[in-house]
Amino acid sequence: MQSKRLNKIFRDSIQAYYQHNDIQLAIPNPYPVDSLEGLIFQKNWIDNRQWNLEDLIRDRQRPPAEAIEFKWEIDRCNQERTDTVETIDELFFTHFQEIEPQPDAFLSTETPAWAIDRLSILHIKIYHMHQKLGNAEDDRIFLKSQHRLQILLTQLEDLGQAIDQLFDNIYEGRCVVRTYKQMKMYNDPDFNPYLKNPEVKIES
Repeated sequence: MQSKRLNKIFRDSIQAYYQHNDIQLAIPNPYPVDSLEGLIFQKNWIDNRQWNLEDLIRDRQRPPAEAIEFKWEIDRCNQERTDTVETIDELFFTHFQEIEPQPDAFLSTETPAWAIDRLSILHIKIYHMHQKLGNAEDDRIFLKSQHRLQILLTQLEDLGQAIDQLFDNIYEGRCVVRTYKQMKMYNDPDFNPYLKNPEVKIES
């Protein structure tokens, strides 16, 4: 999958999300949910939702109990994001399994799905920087937003090119990719005693 296709999916997802801007809204996925495109659309939707939750929790006037609920929701969102990325990688690895690496193939430090994860977040940053630029309160904020937007757009171009090169190298056998599971512990009752027993006390 080329970065041009990824960019379109992310733009469509962001546009759909902010037509409603509702963190509780179910994902109106235009693709089959278990398809590669569907998972990538879902991944970006989760990112948009988590972005807004992260903003909401930083409201210092918010009641503490409500802030805690938001924090738990952010944790759930982050776990869902990680699970979706790893599912995307599994589809890629299944697709790549017949490719024979060249003898001098190098090992990539990043999988395709985690590179796509970075591209997804970058699109959201660009969307919000565009919004800030269009609603700048004064010249200083306008110029600051304009400067940051240009940097983000350069990063978008660079990352898109890097993702295309990664796929080219994989298909031509010049690069080997392996999945490295995140193994998050804070959401797992087997590893986080607070989830299994909220009364537990952990010595510092």
